Amino acid sequence: MKEKTFLCLKGLVIFSIVVMIALSFVATASATNGYFAHGYSIKNKALAGAGTALPLDSLAASTNPAGMAFVGKRIDFGLTFFNPNREYTVRGNPSGFPGTFGFKPGTFESNSNWFIIPSLGGNWILDEKSSLGISIYGNGGMNTDYDTHTYYDFSASTTGIDLMQLFIAPTYARKLLPKHAIGVSPIFAYQSFAQSGLQTLGDMGFSSEPDKIANNGHDNSYGYGARIGYLGEVLPNLNLGASYQTEIKMSRFDKYEGLFAEQGDFDIPSNWSVGLAYNATPALTLAFDVQQIYYSDVKSVGNPMLPNLTNSKLGNDGGAGFGWDDMTIYKVGVQWKSSPDWVWRAGYSYGKQPIPDREMPFNILAPGVIEQHATAGVTRKIGNNQELDFALMRAFSNSVRGPNKLEAPGQQTIELKMDQWEISAGYSYKF
Repeated sequence: MKEKTFLCLKGLVIFSIVVMIALSFVATASATNGYFAHGYSIKNKALAGAGTALPLDSLAASTNPAGMAFVGKRIDFGLTFFNPNREYTVRGNPSGFPGTFGFKPGTFESNSNWFIIPSLGGNWILDEKSSLGISIYGNGGMNTDYDTHTYYDFSASTTGIDLMQLFIAPTYARKLLPKHAIGVSPIFAYQSFAQSGLQTLGDMGFSSEPDKIANNGHDNSYGYGARIGYLGEVLPNLNLGASYQTEIKMSRFDKYEGLFAEQGDFDIPSNWSVGLAYNATPALTLAFDVQQIYYSDVKSVGNPMLPNLTNSKLGNDGGAGFGWDDMTIYKVGVQWKSSPDWVWRAGYSYGKQPIPDREMPFNILAPGVIEQHATAGVTRKIGNNQELDFALMRAFSNSVRGPNKLEAPGQQTIELKMDQWEISAGYSYKF
């Protein structure tokens, strides 16, 4: 038993090192449910992210660590090509009144429209009741790259942000009964951030650290948290899953301590999910999830722009943020096994986007306004041990329009708009 556990731990270490080397060459950007991804493994993406009660692979811990007790010994790899199309439109001319900040009118599209998002996982069986695994995935992010001087910062060639978050989640899961399990995943998080085009606000005296608000290249941040979960059959053919992720405490972005509230702090908000999975027939499974993300608990994300911008400088504890509300997302998925070798999936999710219409000026940088996703996918089994997975996601176009609160009342409106496509492929090997 001890030798088996040692081999599992050794395998985990080697796997993690290989994965970290691979991921160090890949940049990710994702803005679907706010800035969280709608799903993580390829199978999960095809179900619109529904999976708290339906573990399908070794990335199940990203949604519910308890699910790892039921996925067996396996390795999974996925690669996603993500295409977010984002733009903003300003209507009305600047007033030019003292104390106002007007934007150039027109419609401006963001560049950098394709991103690569990897995911990897492995799970090892310790004994008949417990397993040890690891899930590595991009939690989310945000990217904008406007070829314009939106905030009149002529020292920068473009205006935008680049945020990426990577999670490494080793997981221990244990069956309490044959069809009931609990699991825990300590989460080690890495994030990277860069911003360009906001230096004018520093020059105008709005920042506590005017030299640390913009145009300082990428900065890195590290942190930790945890996710815990339960999964069990509560009625014949009906599984219930529930999980909770703590707020991920991150080190500060020192290069941007004059931008984010709390001197460059950018923690990752807590969230929970509850799900049901019903095996209607041996071939047909229905899944339903509810997820809640607490964006407002993180000051750099949840603090409103006004009156904070005038009452406190950017970078202070009470500094202006993006004014995001919390999100509640509803996800439904269906899985149909048409033959021993083919499994088909489809899903749909809805969540009211987090940006209030009073928070337009800063959210030009972060237009996370998507509300609806439709997904589809398929798994092709190859022999007894291998699988190929495919998934397609369409995030339907959505927009939010509101006044420019930095201008004279009624002078200007700003509209944020985004739609997305996502194409994913994966490979699994079961030992």
